[in-house]
Amino acid sequence: MKQVAGKMRLDLAQYRELAAFAQFSSDLDPKTKAQLDRGARVASILNQPWDMPMAVEHQAVVIYAATNGYLDSFHVKYVSEWEKELIEYIQLNAPEVFEDIKKEKKITEENEKKLQETLQIFTDIHSEWKS
Repeated sequence: MKQVAGKMRLDLAQYRELAAFAQFSSDLDPKTKAQLDRGARVASILNQPWDMPMAVEHQAVVIYAATNGYLDSFHVKYVSEWEKELIEYIQLNAPEVFEDIKKEKKITEENEKKLQETLQIFTDIHSEWKS
């Protein structure tokens, strides 16, 4: 979790800072808008029902995907569906990704390659949720 959470903390800190600044400006450059959009998505993935905790390996994959841009093209209103479908997709099509993270307690280099391939396929399949 520490491996993927560090980047997420930075993204969220930048998001909060930009959000505070952006409320006073209506004209945002594309880079700032992209950072605000990513921050909104990352903040959305952190919401979990209190009675349905997520496995650590699932959280790690979701955070990895969000902080590495795999969620950027999806509309914010689909984030919870995206998260649920992503976990189900990996469980069905690449369960070794979760198993390896659980066993090794980190995302290994070879597991990261498999994860990236799986995330890219998932992203391509779910184009209906894109902005």
